[in-house]
Amino acid sequence: MIEFLSKKINWIDLEYWFYILNDLSLLYVIIPFFILELIRYAYQKQLNKDLILDSIANVITFGAFFIIEIILGILAVTKLYFWIYQNFSLPHLELNWATIISCVILADFAYYWEHRMMHRIGIGWATHTVHHSSPHFNMSVAYRFGPFDAILPILFSLPLVLLGFDPILVLLSEVFVQVFQTLLHTEIVGKLVKPVEYIFNTPSHHRVHHGSNRQYWDKNYAGIFILWDRMLGTFEPEKEKVVYGISEPLNSVNPIKVFFHGIVRFFKKLTQIKGFKNKLLAFIKPPDWIPKEQGKV
Repeated sequence: MIEFLSKKINWIDLEYWFYILNDLSLLYVIIPFFILELIRYAYQKQLNKDLILDSIANVITFGAFFIIEIILGILAVTKLYFWIYQNFSLPHLELNWATIISCVILADFAYYWEHRMMHRIGIGWATHTVHHSSPHFNMSVAYRFGPFDAILPILFSLPLVLLGFDPILVLLSEVFVQVFQTLLHTEIVGKLVKPVEYIFNTPSHHRVHHGSNRQYWDKNYAGIFILWDRMLGTFEPEKEKVVYGISEPLNSVNPIKVFFHGIVRFFKKLTQIKGFKNKLLAFIKPPDWIPKEQGKV
């Protein structure tokens, strides 16, 4: 085992396997699964105009998100990662199975905290609320992103680069975690066998995460391993039927409104909060925070 873990991997092989597991999964898992979901909706007589337009809006928000990610994310962030890697990181780690597995696990742990932050601070929820605002739950919802969803997570990825992991490996690991998450957005798969449900994030656990039911708020942040939630007190099993969406429903399939509604609501809240200090606090305080002296905003 030690010999296997220490075996060096070349970049061509690594990029090939990430291509198979990440990029091509759209063709051999995500699109076929979404078609199966549409058939299921049709069979249950739930396939309607609202669901179709909602799915189209999801794809459009992904396009906008991807443009922002390309401009501010991949190009700028890669340069930032390499600058830190070359100037501030611990001794660089060689590419082998041990470092690849370790990087994926650490990227998943970083994702847990990044995801938790996106729910628990004002500016984080202002962008991440887009992902939760759909009243449906299917593969297309996995591609429903907000304007800053590619930017704020940088703070949680940089420590991996500082530890000496190659920036490209860090980025590939992050993408792997995201693709794993994509596969969880379905109602077709029920609960799996207990060992899997205990260790890994599953569709059941992620349905809870998308629930607007009060007991499901801010639960199951995990990417790959639900163990993080179990260890850190944010786990909730799927018991009551999940009602998808957010506490203040969007009630729109307009992709522009979907993409920007969280930011619009946040800045509307800022205009109602008095005092410069309180306005700054609104960025980092929980989404429902308001100054005590102001009462309800």
